[in-house]
Amino acid sequence: MALASGSSVRHPWFARFYERIAPTFDAKGGAAHRDELLAGLTGRVVEVGAGTGLNFGHYPETVTEVIAVEPEPYLRTKAELAAEDAPVAVTVVDGVADQLPVETESFDAGVASLVLCSVNDPLAALRELRRVIRPGGELRFYEHVRSSSPALARAQQGVDLIWPRLAGGCHTSRDTVSTITAAGFELEHARRFSFRPMLTNAPVAPHVIGVARRPDGVTR
Repeated sequence: MALASGSSVRHPWFARFYERIAPTFDAKGGAAHRDELLAGLTGRVVEVGAGTGLNFGHYPETVTEVIAVEPEPYLRTKAELAAEDAPVAVTVVDGVADQLPVETESFDAGVASLVLCSVNDPLAALRELRRVIRPGGELRFYEHVRSSSPALARAQQGVDLIWPRLAGGCHTSRDTVSTITAAGFELEHARRFSFRPMLTNAPVAPHVIGVARRPDGVTR
């Protein structure tokens, strides 16, 4: 969920709306996407933009610890409650995407789940994830993205003039996969698909789930 540059992120109306609508999205296919996103993860994981903690129940038992970063106070409180029932150890902390409150190269993997649409500077956020993931470690990502259809991509750019004001800073037309590689990750695979659990979600229907890796020996 909403992460941004700065010391405080507050979207009180949207946070409550997201809490209500996200379980419906999961029931219509989002939960299966979360399973796909997190399958096979091992070791220590940092998750940025944890929202209400919907990913927590999908982490495999091979994960030893999750540090879940969420700056929005209402969502963070909900995530803390979700962490209590998680099958793995989850610690929820306050923090923003481009200044993660964790040590360099201290995680085996990073998870970005429906968050890179809303950060102020996605390249800075991804470079920060590269900093905290160890060389050879994974980045798992699940995001809505700019369409590969030129017509829909143009429509997304138009909608982007107003959508962020209504949806907690969420942008509809970001080329997230290209930004991941620009941040220094090597793309291993990315599955693109359309996910439209509501009629009004057409501008954010194009999605991607994938894995990228921080190359061995890369330094910040």
